[in-house]
Amino acid sequence: MSTVPAIEEASYSAADDALQQLISRAPGARVLVIGDVMLDEFASGAVRRISPEAPVPIVEITGRRFVTGGAANVAANLAALGAPVALSGVTGDDDAAGSFYQLLGSMKVDGSGVLRDASRPTSRKTRIVAGGQQIVRIDHESVAPLPETVETRLIAAATSALHNCNACVISDYGKGVISARLVAALVAESQERAVPLLVDPKGHDYRKYAGVSLVTPNLKEAEHAAGHPIANDDDMILAAARIMQTAACSALLITQGAAGMTLFREGFHPLHSTALAHQVFDVTGAGDTVIAMLALGMACDLPIDDAMLMANIAAGIVVEKPGTATVSLDEIARLMQSGYHLRPRS
Repeated sequence: MSTVPAIEEASYSAADDALQQLISRAPGARVLVIGDVMLDEFASGAVRRISPEAPVPIVEITGRRFVTGGAANVAANLAALGAPVALSGVTGDDDAAGSFYQLLGSMKVDGSGVLRDASRPTSRKTRIVAGGQQIVRIDHESVAPLPETVETRLIAAATSALHNCNACVISDYGKGVISARLVAALVAESQERAVPLLVDPKGHDYRKYAGVSLVTPNLKEAEHAAGHPIANDDDMILAAARIMQTAACSALLITQGAAGMTLFREGFHPLHSTALAHQVFDVTGAGDTVIAMLALGMACDLPIDDAMLMANIAAGIVVEKPGTATVSLDEIARLMQSGYHLRPRS
């Protein structure tokens, strides 16, 4: 017999009211995003033959597309949802940085908190795509910690930007930008100002996130952080308790791809939101969409369970799009008007 509480199923009945609250409040709900900013490149082409040099396909490139990635994709998602956004992070001082800032200038995002550091490259991911399939990904990056002087400047920029924000997202991709010192400064500032602080985590040691409002690992990340596999609900509940104790957070959301997402909070039964049954084209950046919608919901004073429902709907839309993509409140409204088609929970 299980000794842990059962996971309850969330209802989408509150989604219509939640959407109307987002529509009315999003334009005044400013969100700060801080983390590892990246440049995403998609090189598309066709494969017509195999290389005579090695048994690999030859991709004849016919087009290239650049978009902002990493923490900048969280910011792009928030902007697409209609929220004012401030972005803090670090690029290199190279050609990729030039492309990144040019893209940022075309977005409705305040990028004044993004710093240049000539000692590191701009994080860049190049994806080679042919026939609708990703052939290979090439990463140019550094995962070294920031120099202390750069870290100090980033802390100053981020904590200053937080003064005028209704929520803050830490987007940690493990590239050296998010340090324990930076998180501690943001926790102190956010608690003083009663601003929700959300983290999309990386790595297995969540002690550096101590004191944040919400942490959003996916299932594999949760297993890694808890130190044991998650094969069923009981495993997940025990893992969540361990992670929440380590991170000293008041809420935890474990995303599970096509299986949906489960919310854990102090003093409440776990709550599961079943995923929408849509064709999955590309999961690139889906986690960015989830935490962007969660942050917007909390900035607009939605109950966290309603924010989870909206995040699940947004994720169901964005995975149908190729590459790094965003979703708007209009798209969410159209989907909701057409009705929900839910995946059966296994």
